Amino acid sequence: MRRAIPSTQALACFEACARHQSYTRAAQELALTQSAVSRQIIALEDFVGVSLFRRTRHGMELTPAGQTYARKVRGWLQGLERDTLDIMARQGEGGALSLAAVPTFATRWLLPRLPSLAKEHPGITVHIDTQTRPFLFADTGFDAALYAGTPEQVSQWPGIQAQWLMDEQVVPMCSPALLAQAAQRGLGRAWQTVPPETIAQLPLLQQSTRPYGWQQWFQAAGLAPARALDGPRYELFSMLAMAATHGMGVALIPPMLVEAELARGDLVVACSLSLRRERSYYLITPAQPASAVLQAFSDWLQREAAQAQ
Repeated sequence: MRRAIPSTQALACFEACARHQSYTRAAQELALTQSAVSRQIIALEDFVGVSLFRRTRHGMELTPAGQTYARKVRGWLQGLERDTLDIMARQGEGGALSLAAVPTFATRWLLPRLPSLAKEHPGITVHIDTQTRPFLFADTGFDAALYAGTPEQVSQWPGIQAQWLMDEQVVPMCSPALLAQAAQRGLGRAWQTVPPETIAQLPLLQQSTRPYGWQQWFQAAGLAPARALDGPRYELFSMLAMAATHGMGVALIPPMLVEAELARGDLVVACSLSLRRERSYYLITPAQPASAVLQAFSDWLQREAAQAQ
């Protein structure tokens, strides 16, 4: 049965026209005449049976249907181009994996470990884009996702398989200079951990996506300080780490995300009491059987996660 797929030339012309809102500029980009671009758009509209553009006093604009279709077509063309470049580069050997990932986990934990993957599987290339929310794999070009969420959130993600990697465990971190300042005030000793009562007297750095983190940590310590919700708020763990490194306060951070700062001595553990968060890290894949490339990546990732526990 013949597939209901327009020509790639028509789709490329449509995407360029939608982006430029101009047949003329689209034609210049594609090295075609304006009339050739116009014919492709007319043919595409005849094919789909829907008007994609309409004339205005100032030129042309997308119809509502055209706006929706343009977003889809742009993603399809980008995915097709990426996959074509991958197979050209690999000459049929190995394979590529498109991964959606939460940013700090990808930057701080995954990327430093990718040389190990390259050594074990030199034919696999991993492309990474930032994505923090669940999505439908059928609507994207992603092969898998690294996701941070609760078991309930994962269970509500349709059409996927979830592989637990590790729990999110946080511990108070700060710069050694901040502990030195606390020691001068008689609140502890530099480079040595301090009790939760001392943490309550230090400036606290908050995470906007986990606004009750410090309150929960102090509750686990049997305390209820009035300042548990006070302090500047940052969205990402990487922002918290940077602020803590510069002595702005104490932050609750998973040690696995600041391995480099701990090794350099830029950050130290301020208190040994750790708190297991409700969130965990998962490898999310489509429900259908994994490709050989995805299976190899999954196996490697699970081994790395197990070693990090």
